[in-house]
Amino acid sequence: MADPTTHPDDPRVMVHEGVATRVLIGSGALRRVPDELARVGAERVILVATRSASAPAADLSAALGSRLAARFDEAQVHTPVEVTDRALAVVTAHHADAVVALGGGSAVGLAKALTARTGIPQVAVPTTYAGSEVTPVLGETRGGVKTTRRDPALAPRTVVYDPTLTLSMPRGLTLTSGLNALAHAVEALWAPDRTPVSDALATESAKAIVEALPQVLSDLRDLTARARVQAGAWLAGMCLAQTRMGLHHQLAHTLGGSFDLPHAELHAMLLPHVMDFDLPAAPDAERRLERALGTDPVRVVRGLAAGHEGARRLRDLGVPRDALAGVAARVVDAPYPNPRPLDVESVTALLERAW
Repeated sequence: MADPTTHPDDPRVMVHEGVATRVLIGSGALRRVPDELARVGAERVILVATRSASAPAADLSAALGSRLAARFDEAQVHTPVEVTDRALAVVTAHHADAVVALGGGSAVGLAKALTARTGIPQVAVPTTYAGSEVTPVLGETRGGVKTTRRDPALAPRTVVYDPTLTLSMPRGLTLTSGLNALAHAVEALWAPDRTPVSDALATESAKAIVEALPQVLSDLRDLTARARVQAGAWLAGMCLAQTRMGLHHQLAHTLGGSFDLPHAELHAMLLPHVMDFDLPAAPDAERRLERALGTDPVRVVRGLAAGHEGARRLRDLGVPRDALAGVAARVVDAPYPNPRPLDVESVTALLERAW
């Protein structure tokens, strides 16, 4: 195993650290949210929901009854601090003692930001394949710059996976959200702190997503396939919780925070380019992916990404070409751990290909 995390007093000792999050998964699991709030002693709950989750948010609001203190529907991608400040004012005004996140990564990120500022517990109910709901990681954007931090206290107490909630995702978001999840698994396979546990999770996650995602895309009502992608995304999120991400995530954070780009779509278009760039320097990751997917992993992921009917290039998202070298310089100046050494020229060339 290459470059394991080691104990500072003994480099022979590998360290594996898990996140203590309770997980419920299965059709109808949404009905269990009030019970999970009772488990954490919540009596005044703020429901943070994305607008795309308005229908299940209405159902959940009714189920919470008098326990619902307030609802906040203004979550935004990349968790801008000014939005968090508005939500925090609602929490304070209503004396909320817990937060429920219902929706994609935007809702989950905002709930984490509220926990970071108040210490109130969270219950997360994802409707996409973001994966961030099982991590202790929070990314926030201030003045166009996205920064991340990791703290076990930021992880939700309970995550409720209900595959019926993913049925509202249109085809495009289903594809890009699935590739977003796949990116967590792929980068975990070349992380410097990977362990046998993260390798196993990442391999099974990649296999589940790559096999089931095309089935979902061919029949958006296939709940069995959606459940398998959701389970793969859960495992990918656990990889994200346990390992340090590399160039792919750094590019997504830097570009997304700088140009306010859609998170899942950005991950989807970057992933085949970063895999092509990094896998030659990560032969063990390449072998594992080839065994799991049964063929060339870059070709498989490139084929999936090519099926997106929306933006497929950075230029389609409005990223100016003359900004690419500056993005590359910011990445190289403070690089995330990566199997291939980075320089401005090679990272700019990668971005040019994605552009």
